[in-house]
Amino acid sequence: QVQLVESGGGSVQSGGSLRISCTASKAIYCMAWFRQVPGTERKGVAYITAGGSTNYVDSVKGRFTISRDNAKTTLYLQMNSLKPEDTAMYYCAARTGSSCSLNTNSFSYWGQGTQVTVSS
Repeated sequence: QVQLVESGGGSVQSGGSLRISCTASKAIYCMAWFRQVPGTERKGVAYITAGGSTNYVDSVKGRFTISRDNAKTTLYLQMNSLKPEDTAMYYCAARTGSSCSLNTNSFSYWGQGTQVTVSS
């Protein structure tokens, strides 16, 4: 079992920056960020493997950076040039195994979420 706890959400104006974090109870191969707007499905934002490979959804490429610490237990998402459409609840997710993707159904462990609000 892996526990995930997010922190760092908040409100920012359009064009601003925010960093959110997720602390895992133990190191795990694949960690990712998802986001969800009420009434819509949860969608992948970015993932990172234990080896440092990353992948981003097109809408955040060049603006967001996913990273993790050397102990592989803390996950970060640096969000720059934020837009109102980035407003969502952001969830940390993790999965074991040797593959990683942004498929919601492939993740077994989820955090409680942290709200990010971007005003215009």
